[in-house]
Amino acid sequence: MTNIPVTTWSLEQTARADLLPAATPEGDVRIVRAEVPSPEFSRFLYASVGGDIHWIDRLGWTYARWREQLERPGTETWVAYDRGTPAGYVELDPQDDGVVEIAYFGLIPAFRGRRIGGHLLSYGTARAWDLAERWPERTPTKRVWVHTCSLDGEHAMANYRRRGFTLFDTEVEEQREVPAPGPWAGAYPV
Repeated sequence: MTNIPVTTWSLEQTARADLLPAATPEGDVRIVRAEVPSPEFSRFLYASVGGDIHWIDRLGWTYARWREQLERPGTETWVAYDRGTPAGYVELDPQDDGVVEIAYFGLIPAFRGRRIGGHLLSYGTARAWDLAERWPERTPTKRVWVHTCSLDGEHAMANYRRRGFTLFDTEVEEQREVPAPGPWAGAYPV
């Protein structure tokens, strides 16, 4: 395997007013919080959304590790449904001092290009800003941040910028080139 350069961009909002919401897509698109921590469901979302864009860091997690992550106070998973079918998700990861990271965000490939992504990112970012209203033990949100990289979907960076996120850091590092795993073994041609 060869190494390839991967650029990671970190973006942030430092005030709730920074959020520039996208239009609501036409049709029956709903966003619902997955309130019951479910490693099975979260791993399904993670593998289905990230399978073609090299999300691999959580694939080796045990059931217990998934549960530990999902049960952290303030961690939230918001799922977009298109006519009752999961279309994508956003996972919020609260950190210290009123910081909330959008740890994961994306759409299952079949739902990309339908204007669901901008709406889901807008909704998820708004939930990051009001997270302390649902988790009173958390400090009110002062900053929301996210990172994306050159392996992510081709429209990811533009979507973050259109939602009002501003760039605060860029890193380039060599990574071993690995094929996209897909949501299950054999999902994509080798």
